[in-house]
Amino acid sequence: MEFLNDLTRQFIQDHLHDDVRSLALRHAPQGVDLRLALQQIEGWQLASKKIPSWTEKDGLLYPPRISMEQCSSEQTALYKQKLIKRLISDCDIHPNSTFVDLTGGFGIDFSFIAPLFERAVYIERNETLCQIAKHNFKILGLTHADILNIDSSTSVDILPEATCFFIDPARRDKQGKKTVAIEDCEPNLTELQDTLRKKATYCVIKLSPMLDISMALKSLNNISEVHVVSVQNECKELLLVMSRHEVEEPIFHCVNIGKSLSDFTFLQKNEAASEYRFADGIGKYLYEPDTSVMKCGGFRSLCTQYAIDKLHPHSHLYTSDSLITDFPGRTFVVMSQCGFNKQELKSMFNDLKQANLTIRNFPATVADLRKRLKLKDGGEDYIFATTTVNDTHILIRCKKV
Repeated sequence: MEFLNDLTRQFIQDHLHDDVRSLALRHAPQGVDLRLALQQIEGWQLASKKIPSWTEKDGLLYPPRISMEQCSSEQTALYKQKLIKRLISDCDIHPNSTFVDLTGGFGIDFSFIAPLFERAVYIERNETLCQIAKHNFKILGLTHADILNIDSSTSVDILPEATCFFIDPARRDKQGKKTVAIEDCEPNLTELQDTLRKKATYCVIKLSPMLDISMALKSLNNISEVHVVSVQNECKELLLVMSRHEVEEPIFHCVNIGKSLSDFTFLQKNEAASEYRFADGIGKYLYEPDTSVMKCGGFRSLCTQYAIDKLHPHSHLYTSDSLITDFPGRTFVVMSQCGFNKQELKSMFNDLKQANLTIRNFPATVADLRKRLKLKDGGEDYIFATTTVNDTHILIRCKKV
């Protein structure tokens, strides 16, 4: 690993907030390694948004951009820390417990989880990332971290016994294209899962949020928990908890990290046994589930747990007359509604020139409908175009609660 000389370090400090592309066109002062300096400046700038607490530490080294793009954010790393802390507190874990990160990468997840354990092992096949980790972990105070520059998928026999494994398989093929099937990720968890369960009480698996959850559950055994994690309502991660012990069925967690943390949970057997409650009209409030809920399902369980009514089996919008303050999604107060005859449209949109338009189970695109209604995007008003249980197409005008 190339470490920074004093001139390069000073150049980085002087240009931390400058545009990297513009800096790349400039002539570097003598003694400054411009390539390495640009990598560090770009890395720091990405980290300031993604891992803000790290940018408060002086002297950290940052890897090339692709590793920065693939690493977890501080928000999702903290969620995994909370998850694993609960897992080890739920069972009788010896104080001399061990955590092993099988695909260490830049080490974000490792740095947040390792302090929970007496011993922590970082495994990474990329030598440069290992050298960066060795340098950074000292600055971060992770003095108990062991760093192994090996390929965990080809070294399973020498993996230590552990309380918890963490693995984030590479989701790109040899051509660099993204993959979403477990069998196409590297390492292949379907081949490793028996060994992982023998060697660890738990294995937390991070996967693409684009993955088909039902297919993943068919490919992997003893999954006790499924977590779909969103940040500001954007799906970021799919986490599976694999247990050494036999599991009847996993509990689903639909998580959204925003101003506060929402966590809607359900079991598939309860979802299958629940009945939809359909609305016979639009109530005072309209609810749109978070993206994590949309990914996991649980649409019947929403009706049961929150005593709300669904507009249509495929609309995924809900309504009630009483305000549900802890609904896992966006909540709106309904201002008005209308069908599609000219008189109704004119009455509802006469005073409206701008609105946020959403399509839910409706036979038109946002662009087409916006053009027909002559509405600009944005503003404080929200329009939902959807279908009710009796197959009537309606527009609902509302404002955020």
